[in-house]
Amino acid sequence: MMGLILVIYIALGCIFESMSMLLLTVPIFFPLVTSLGFDPVWFGIIVVVVTEISLITPPVGLNVFVLKGVVGDVSTGTIFRGVTPFWLVDILRLILLLIFPALVLFLPGQM
Repeated sequence: MMGLILVIYIALGCIFESMSMLLLTVPIFFPLVTSLGFDPVWFGIIVVVVTEISLITPPVGLNVFVLKGVVGDVSTGTIFRGVTPFWLVDILRLILLLIFPALVLFLPGQM
């Protein structure tokens, strides 16, 4: 179920801006995730990470177009190729946070 939610977030991130995506999905997914027994803090961090990933994901990665507007003389394809390593490392980070929820919950657990 969590994998499906993450795929939905990444797909929506290719189309929507981050705030719009969060306002549309969190009221639907949060009760579902908490009823499945997942930690709400963990889910919040996962949503933020997936939102970051979706903002640099082609074809509409909004942060890429912001960068294009700033630099101007570099093609959009070059920028997408340049952010690919960051996108791949972000996916790796997401996988680690999914496999080891203690990475997310260590500091909140200390409070």
